[in-house]
Amino acid sequence: MPESREARGSRALRILRALDRAYPDARIALRFRTPFELLVATILSAQCTDEMVNRVTQELFRRFGTPRALAGADPAEVEALVRPTGFYRQKARSIQSAARDVAERFDGEVPRTLEELVTLRGVARKTANVVLGSAFGVPGLAVDTHVSRVSQRLGLAGRDDPVKIEQALTELVPRERWTRASLQLIEHGRAVCQARRPHCEACPLRADCPYPARALRGARAPAAAPVRRVRRKAR
Repeated sequence: MPESREARGSRALRILRALDRAYPDARIALRFRTPFELLVATILSAQCTDEMVNRVTQELFRRFGTPRALAGADPAEVEALVRPTGFYRQKARSIQSAARDVAERFDGEVPRTLEELVTLRGVARKTANVVLGSAFGVPGLAVDTHVSRVSQRLGLAGRDDPVKIEQALTELVPRERWTRASLQLIEHGRAVCQARRPHCEACPLRADCPYPARALRGARAPAAAPVRRVRRKAR
């Protein structure tokens, strides 16, 4: 029987309480001192580890720590600095374009609304929500690969589309919990609910997660019987 909306809402609240117990100090792993630094670091974090981004931005921000400085930097120098993060040409163009817009369109201040943030090059809803939640304290539910995977395994979202996942989660999670919940789901995805081998046996959310039962049913599915060929006798 499909889960009712009320039942899913109650289960979501139990999951949130379990996340609070398991990850009471969840926080963003990217290092930053200003909203602009977080904006740039989040753009660079696409398909790259936070550890690598932190190593790269240490030197990047030492040389170009303000929107005007980064916007006016030699593109070749910026490309060389961000190269370890992958897709470096595209990322260099994105962070310099975003820096230029912040400097010229927003008087050097990173905008504080999602609608304005997503007008910057390289900034989609995930990046905008990261900046809103961790730099400005504005509730934002950032859907990265970890949040997408964990929320689908938990049965809280049924689509792969990050926008639809965000919408589903914001309907289940109280607004004041959006930022904290997304950070906790990210930490849970890294530590326990990993992509290739989730550690279901040690999962603090297992009591309210349908994934282990589904995975077990899949493992027990009988293999197709081999086709046996009947040899005919020669006449």
